[in-house]
Order: sequence, then C-alpha cells, then structure tokens
Amino acid sequence: MAAQPLDTLTGTRAPDLVNVGALDSTLHLEVRYATPNNFLGRRVYPYAAVFLQRPAAEALLRAHRRLLAQGYGLLLYDGYRPWRVTKLFWDSCAPAMRYYLAPPRYGSIHNRGCSIDCSLYDRRTGKPVAMPTDYDVPSHLAAYDAPGGTAEQRSHRDRLIAALRAEGFAVQPNEWWHFNYRAWRQYPILDIPFLALLRPQP
Repeated sequence: MAAQPLDTLTGTRAPDLVNVGALDSTLHLEVRYATPNNFLGRRVYPYAAVFLQRPAAEALLRAHRRLLAQGYGLLLYDGYRPWRVTKLFWDSCAPAMRYYLAPPRYGSIHNRGCSIDCSLYDRRTGKPVAMPTDYDVPSHLAAYDAPGGTAEQRSHRDRLIAALRAEGFAVQPNEWWHFNYRAWRQYPILDIPFLALLRPQP
C-alpha cells in the first residue's frame, strides 16, 4: 500500500474549501462520520461540517434553492474527506467490502473536495424524506436507477438527482446519494485535516 496517493491527474487549481453549511442556514446537516453512526461504528471526523471547493459549493446552493421552490431542501452527509480518512476506511474493511470504497492508492473525488453525499428533507416537516435505501448502504439496491423501494421513494431519489445534475453534478452509479462536481479533475488530492479547516469563512 502506498504511503501517499498516486495523483494521476495532478489537478492544478488552487484549493478553496468552504464550509457549505455556513453559507445557508436552510441546509440541513447529518454528518455521520462525526458520530459513531457510520459503517465503522466510530467517530472519524472531529466535528460535524461539510466542506467543498467553492465552485462546487456554489453549484450545490443553486441546486438547494431549486429544491426549496419544490418544497424540499438538501440534507448533507459528507463532502471533502481528507485522504488519511480514505486510507482509514480501506484499511478497516474486509476485502469483500472494498468494492464500495475508493482505493487510497489513487485517492477519491471526496479527497479533491468535489464530491457531495446528500439526500432531501421535507420543508414542511423538516424531516428527511424516505429514499430506496439508507445512506451508505453497501447494496445493489443503492444504485441510482435501482428498481427497489416504493414509487414515492424512487420519486424522491429522482428529484434529488435531477436537481444536482442541473447544476453540474454527476451521480455515482452505485450510490444514489453520491454526486461528483464536473470540475473535479482540476483539483489535487488533499489531506488537510478537519481541524486545520477551522477558520472564518468569507
């Protein structure tokens, strides 16, 4: 296992990570990696926040406002992920589970600050809407076009995908909650710890 990621793209755009939740108070956050409620069963982030490169964050806000007009809002699970966390996930999982993980040798788009894991909440109730699966479920039923779940759950999933696609995100085929911003190749793999990101946001 490489001690550092092999960045085959070597993005040249200077990182500009912003705290997305601080940009709009109507965004809801459920950062499970800042709690034991995740597939590792332990906390891996020191605090709950979602960071993205600024253009991705601005595109996400546009998608959020599009959804607000439809009676929904975005529920954010994860964004920028330090490379050391990607390596921790890989090293902590059995080989059979690694199909659903990014190999640390090459890093992930989360490491570039251009991936967002998200769902929807209902503006009327403030509660998360039902989706075909829960977040981070390693199953073929989590595919963006899987036929499982109820018609209402699939409708929620499709609404989320449509809103993010309209703003330049592509859905990860095997994870309905995972979206990659179109400019991700421009950014390098990062390993900036969360604690180093504790600074005032413009």
